[in-house]
Amino acid sequence: MRFAIIGTSFISDRFMAAAGQIPEFKLKAVYSRSKEKGQAFADKYGAELLYTSLEELADSKEVDAVYIASPNSCHASQAIQMLSGGKHVLCEKPIAADSKELADMLKAAGQNKVILLEAIRSVFDPGFAMIEELLPRIGTVRRAFFTFCQYSSRYDRFKQGVTENAFNPRLSNAALMDIGVYCVHPMVKLFGLPKSIQAQSIFLHNGMEGLGTAVANYDSMLAELQYSKITQGYLPSQIQGEQGAMLIYDIPDTKTIELCCRDGRRERIEIHKKENNMYYEIKEFIRLANRKEKVNPHNQYSVWQMKVMDEIRRCAGIKFD
Repeated sequence: MRFAIIGTSFISDRFMAAAGQIPEFKLKAVYSRSKEKGQAFADKYGAELLYTSLEELADSKEVDAVYIASPNSCHASQAIQMLSGGKHVLCEKPIAADSKELADMLKAAGQNKVILLEAIRSVFDPGFAMIEELLPRIGTVRRAFFTFCQYSSRYDRFKQGVTENAFNPRLSNAALMDIGVYCVHPMVKLFGLPKSIQAQSIFLHNGMEGLGTAVANYDSMLAELQYSKITQGYLPSQIQGEQGAMLIYDIPDTKTIELCCRDGRRERIEIHKKENNMYYEIKEFIRLANRKEKVNPHNQYSVWQMKVMDEIRRCAGIKFD
């Protein structure tokens, strides 16, 4: 499958490291607003074509699919443009800024009979599959605690007065969008859409959300979500059932799961998988595109994810210009 990449940041390098392990993948083109940056990325990975025009990329007959790794605020418009040009789209998380944008993206995918998939790497890999497989062993679930707190490599520069894209709320950035999504998506995939949401956040001087906590009510259970871009967390995520608990190390990239039974028995499960777990999202995307499935089964989780994130933003007062 002939791919183009929109965006040449570190996440695109990580994507290419994973994609290079997949025989069906071929990087055909690169898009960048900067011809120099785009050419350097194309040369690095052997792409034949360079585009500085989104219109030309969307119209290209040399490209089958596009991976979008641009700022969050660009996802919807760029995805719709590529989908309308007949390209399958793998869009970096979060797939959109809100539910309305996602609805427009899904409409464009349906009208043009192409695949749209959110690149949320954590739920496509063997670690998450093992969480799903082991879940019945802890009995009726009463509480889930998903945590991902990662001190951003760009935060020190922000404190020095340099606001890079990752800390610019004008680009639809927030700790919820960049980090919290790794807690929200597994929650809705495992448990569905909650009945209600409560949330609070801490904001930085420019209006950027630095960290937040949300509680989702499912009537028979509670799910607590804890995420941050300005502190480092060390606790595992956890799902508590009436027969035991599951400790998850870690929810964005699960490599180890520990089952703790009420009778005192403990079992540790090591997950053997690719070191770069973007590999699995790319494989699934290519499978869906090759089968030309009209309905992407993963889209429902992205729809629920965006509904939950919209409500967290409303409750916590997270706003984008």
